[in-house]
Amino acid sequence: MSGAGAPTVTLDPQAAAGLRVAIVAAQWHTEIMDGLIAGAQAAAADLGLEPTLVRVPGTVELSVAAARLVGSFDVVVVLGVVVRGGTPHFEYVCQSVTQGVTEVSVRTGVPVGFGVLTVDTEQQARDRAGLPGSREDKGREALEAAVLTEIALRSVTPRH
Repeated sequence: MSGAGAPTVTLDPQAAAGLRVAIVAAQWHTEIMDGLIAGAQAAAADLGLEPTLVRVPGTVELSVAAARLVGSFDVVVVLGVVVRGGTPHFEYVCQSVTQGVTEVSVRTGVPVGFGVLTVDTEQQARDRAGLPGSREDKGREALEAAVLTEIALRSVTPRH
């Protein structure tokens, strides 16, 4: 079951104060993306943050957008949806975005929250998109994870 074993998150708005946050969102699957974006924006608002929203055509483009934005933001969150189809395209897209976003974060030291849903059906995506009736809100979770990581890293080492 997705979400099993998740930690209880406690975010301190004072610790997050002043963080520059970018949300990069793909455009496929409008209803699901709207839910993911709303969740990430709500999490930012709860912390008193005003994120910049950047829309890119698809999930593959999230990596290059994150790579460009990490130079101007303390935290970047990527949001997308990839629904399995009848061709290997699903595997290529999922591998590309996962590898690309991980590389950006590790290379730069900027936390990149990963809110890309990789699912077998659109219903599975709806269940995770923070929509009415959803069981989870992966947009919120991605933003919270990235912010918590930045706060944790700032507590032990200054950014260069």
